[in-house]
Amino acid sequence: MARPKTTVAPSSPPSPALTHAVQSLWKAYNETTSSRLKLIDAFLLFLMLTGVIQFVYCVLVTNFPFNAFLAGFGSCVGQFVLTASLRAQVDPASRTEFKEVSPERAFADFALGSIVLHFFVYNFLG
Repeated sequence: MARPKTTVAPSSPPSPALTHAVQSLWKAYNETTSSRLKLIDAFLLFLMLTGVIQFVYCVLVTNFPFNAFLAGFGSCVGQFVLTASLRAQVDPASRTEFKEVSPERAFADFALGSIVLHFFVYNFLG
């Protein structure tokens, strides 16, 4: 008895509307976002990718020193939250919400929060 042939349809290219939307979003981001905010966004992307890689490694390979995984993953998540807060405070578009916080004060809060976060992460490692 012969098996019926199954054909796999080739993946269709993304729709032109989606491609245009992504291109216009990227163009607007490059034109309107300052280099300082782009640097913060790159760091946020790095933190997110690091956390995902750690999680995937823990699931697929091993989680042997589980406290080390928790410390590393918690460090990524905590630093992401602190950096997102810094980005919100230094973004000129959100100056109306953070009138009393100067960019220098926001960075000082970010630096102090990062030091405290990593002190706890270091102590959690044992």
